[in-house]
Parts: sequence; structure tokens; C-alpha cells
Amino acid sequence: MKLGNTKIEAGNVTFALQYRALMPDQGVSLQVASCVGGEEKELLRFDCFDQRPHYHYDPEDKNLHYDMDKTTAGNAVGWTLTQLRTRLPEMLKKAGFEDIANKLDCPLVLSKLDQVEEAARYMALKQRRTVTHNRGDMVIEAGNVRFGLEFRELTGDRGMAIHVLSDVAGNEIELLAFDCFEGGPHYHYGPRNQDVRIYWDTTVVPDTLEWTLNQFKSGKLPSMIERAGYPTIAAALDRELVATKLAKEIEPKAMAMRAAHAK
Repeated sequence: MKLGNTKIEAGNVTFALQYRALMPDQGVSLQVASCVGGEEKELLRFDCFDQRPHYHYDPEDKNLHYDMDKTTAGNAVGWTLTQLRTRLPEMLKKAGFEDIANKLDCPLVLSKLDQVEEAARYMALKQRRTVTHNRGDMVIEAGNVRFGLEFRELTGDRGMAIHVLSDVAGNEIELLAFDCFEGGPHYHYGPRNQDVRIYWDTTVVPDTLEWTLNQFKSGKLPSMIERAGYPTIAAALDRELVATKLAKEIEPKAMAMRAAHAK
């Protein structure tokens, strides 16, 4: 993979950083590189992603891949910096670069890692991909959540959207968003925080609006809200009220709105 544009030299190794916003994951990638055979080569890479943080030994050739355990490792950036400060020579040797490991200027590396940490934490905080949608043309209250319905007309795509909203610290926040588009249908967990974005396979889910409503009707809404990062809202959900609102208002109005915009 191409090295990140933020580079910090540390003797015979270079630390390169970049923020990567993928689907459905995102986070800081921290690379350790050096000159091998006259060319710059990626020796180690730590992908400090939200959902599946992991790291690679010799990503270009051997590509030994290990997952970070989010339960035991904690913050992925913090865990990565700990390994670089305490295990870098051993990790370089495992990647197959013993000569580079033996020539490390360890005091210089440790001093430069303070700069690396500052840059990595800044990226993790400031370069996060989020998205802000409209709340919907029609908003239906259902206890501690509300459902915003709209038919979205975008450049190159169109379709029904359902926004699941609630109040957090006195502000309305979008917890979930379902963009049931004709061309690139997808949905979001926590659009304003982690923005985990998942695209439907329309071969197995031909009607994404129907699929969305079925998740609500089958009781998946609390677990989806919890995954989005709002467990207290999920716990306080009035399931019976939501079920009533789905049957009497949300489903019939969403279906009617879609039908009114059918080509």
C-alpha cells in the first residue's frame, strides 16, 4: 500500500500515517517503512480501525495478518504505540527484516514516537468520516425515538430514506439511517460518530425498504441502536409503542411515499 503523506523519519526507519475511510470501517493506518533493495518498502502496518483493528508483518510480500482484540487491547492507536515503543525490533525481525532491526537507533526511535502518537491521535479525532442527513420530511414520534421519512432525490440516485433519531444531551442525533436507494442502497450505524456504512446486496435483498421495516418489526431495532453506540437509548426503548407506530404509521406512510415517487 502507498505510504501515508504524514512521514516522520527515525534513522533507518520511517513512520508514515494516513486516515483511511473504508466501507464499512475507518481509522488511522500507521506504517513502518525503510529502504530495502534501493526502494522504499512497507515493513509493518497497523490498521487502527473502529470495527476490526489489525496489523500486518511485511504487508507487500508475506502479509502475516493478526487481529487486535478490542476487548483486551483497548484503544487501537494506544495499543499500537505501546508495541512500537516496546517490541519494534522483535516485530521487524518477525517480518523478515533482521538487518534493519539490528541497526535501529532506539533512543531516536523512542523520541520520534512521541511525534507519531501526537499525529495519530490528531488524525483519529479530527479526520473521522461522519455524515449529517436531513431529519426527514415527515417525523413520527415513538417514545424516546422518532422516525424521519423522506424520499431523497440525489444526483445519480434516488429512493426512500428512514432516519432513526433521538435526543442526546439536549440535541437531536441521528442514531441510524437507512438509504433505500435504487442504485447504491446502504445503511448507517451511528452516522454522527462511527458511521459504519453497510451496502445491501440487492440480489439477496431485492426490496431494501421492506428489509428495513422487517428489522424493526422483528425486534432488531434495540440491538441496532446499541451497536450504533447508544446503549442507554436502546435500553429505554418502548417496544410496544414502536410496534404500534410501525403498523399504523411508519410502514404505511413509507410505502405510500415510495409509491408516490415511482417512475
